[in-house]
Amino acid sequence: MARLTARSRHIAIAAGGVMALAGVISGTVAVATEDSGNSSGASSVELTVPPSSDATRGKSTTPPADPGPSGPVSSEMAHETERGGKSVALTIDDGPDPKWTPKTLAVLKKYGIKATFCMIGPSAKAYPDLVKKVLADGHRLCDHSVDHNTAMDKRSEDYQKQQILDAKKMIEDVAEGAKVRYYRAPGGAFTPYSRQLAAANGMRPLGWSVDTHDWQRPGVDRIVETVKHEIANGPIILFHDGGGERSQSVEALSRCIDWLKEEGYGFDFPKI
Repeated sequence: MARLTARSRHIAIAAGGVMALAGVISGTVAVATEDSGNSSGASSVELTVPPSSDATRGKSTTPPADPGPSGPVSSEMAHETERGGKSVALTIDDGPDPKWTPKTLAVLKKYGIKATFCMIGPSAKAYPDLVKKVLADGHRLCDHSVDHNTAMDKRSEDYQKQQILDAKKMIEDVAEGAKVRYYRAPGGAFTPYSRQLAAANGMRPLGWSVDTHDWQRPGVDRIVETVKHEIANGPIILFHDGGGERSQSVEALSRCIDWLKEEGYGFDFPKI
């Protein structure tokens, strides 16, 4: 009788193993256990195994949605980062550009840094895949007008409204649900009206603290030195990925990130 009982236990355990294997496939695991109150010498307990996610299957996943501001957006110019302290915000203007935006994104991805891309409306419309790539990499969007008119502050309110809201729509139309969180006037040509209009439409007016003048192509060394000398002015740093040949901008961006990291700076978004 003792041999039969032991053999029954072995059979129950083996059967439990088969049940477990089948359960793994179906999402439920049956575990065989010895139970003195069961004449067969075994009982089963079901454990639910959650199905594998896309990440476990090796598929790419969409970055979490931008929650957006928790309340009304201020019409005051943004000149600080979200978390403050010793941090900077990199802002990239005048794109997207089919040659220089991918190179800029590659530099940022290398360092694991997020930036804010201030886009020209028609360029965003012309290169929707680049807008999507910017978002897929976890960066934020900024409205930089339709025509990049640096004399916008001299034009009518109707003109300013058209430039700001039309560009916002062009960008968001290809952004697959992502929102434009900032507005930067071309050349800093803000007006009280344009700031209030932007804020009323969910966009924080975005200034800058460090103008690298990279668009003038003064040389990589000069761009880097400008950042070093002007970083004391504040944390919002202006670079470009569009509007011309931007090889100096790409190289200087990489070197500036190296220097900023060595100096102990963190990287953040501008405050909304």
